[in-house]
Amino acid sequence: MRLCSALVLSTLVLLAACTSTSPTSASPAALRNYHGSASVGDFLSISIDPSAQTVTYNDASNGESGTISYTVNANGTYTLNDPSGNLTSAYEVPNYAMLIQDAKAGPSLNAPALVSAVESTQISPSTFEGQAYNYMQFRTTSGGVNIGSVNITTLGEASTSSYWPYGALSASNGGQSPFSSSDFDLAQAQLDSSGTFLKMLDPGGSGNYDYIFGTANGVFAVDNPNGTIFGLKKAASKDFDASFAGTYTAMYYQKTNASTGNNNTETGNPSLGNASIAVSSSGQITITDRQGNQMAQGTLAAVADTSYLYGGAGELQDPCWGLFTVRITTAGSQQDVFATFLSNSMLFSSFSANTPWPQGGTYNYFYGVGLR
Repeated sequence: MRLCSALVLSTLVLLAACTSTSPTSASPAALRNYHGSASVGDFLSISIDPSAQTVTYNDASNGESGTISYTVNANGTYTLNDPSGNLTSAYEVPNYAMLIQDAKAGPSLNAPALVSAVESTQISPSTFEGQAYNYMQFRTTSGGVNIGSVNITTLGEASTSSYWPYGALSASNGGQSPFSSSDFDLAQAQLDSSGTFLKMLDPGGSGNYDYIFGTANGVFAVDNPNGTIFGLKKAASKDFDASFAGTYTAMYYQKTNASTGNNNTETGNPSLGNASIAVSSSGQITITDRQGNQMAQGTLAAVADTSYLYGGAGELQDPCWGLFTVRITTAGSQQDVFATFLSNSMLFSSFSANTPWPQGGTYNYFYGVGLR
């Protein structure tokens, strides 16, 4: 299932995420189970045994699996002691969500990727019907990021509208539009025998499956060969909600000096990192990496009020209430940052390049999930 980016997507994949409820109450010693998606396109099942301090994982996409020990750091993150050097670090809000840095994902076991996981619970197609979400797509090619919205009817019929930041650069040099839309039918998905995720044959003809997973109280995730899409349920208002203020512990994927070649191949310098994200009650966002370097700072504005995205010259078909952006410009560069929030979580992404951008020029992006 591929989203509506003009280069690589045709149907939706998304995570419509964390609800306003608190994490599930459970015994501190009980096993905790998650399903996760890596931004390179891997689908993982993960179990945490807090008594033994072990992580057991199975990557259904490339066959990797194992049980490894972990230690808890002073800041709450986990150091994963994986002899294969595959899973290296993690952060968890127990029985809610988990982030993992995967150094050897993908079919060739050599691609760094961010794994974002949610609690594994019983679901059905009706769990996600009649809902509307904002989303971000996280991948490791074609500029890394898409943002937009999806609306799903009670019959499972869905319509999407998206913006592709890399496409905006391409369009400036005569390329295709950065805006697109598509439709898909959730009724095509089949429930796995476990009752915890749905499967749908990827329409791209690869023979691979897309995996749709989430929770009955509103978390919805989809993994496909192109990566991950997260979707958070739309807000009741376009305006920033002060309840989202706070400090978020985040993990991110980043690629610098990226360049797109033939068949959407992308070169560049990929890395994984940890960040702290401070969000004020007025919507100012500051993203700082572990070394204290500021990755982005500005005051978030509603996408609904951003004319180059919606209304005016913008071509998004939906105002995306609850999705925010800030454009940071200098004399020779432009950075677009996006963020959306729900309960104890946030999604964030950034795309930047020098301006004016020459055809075939390089660009930078990062994206991740923050938990508080």
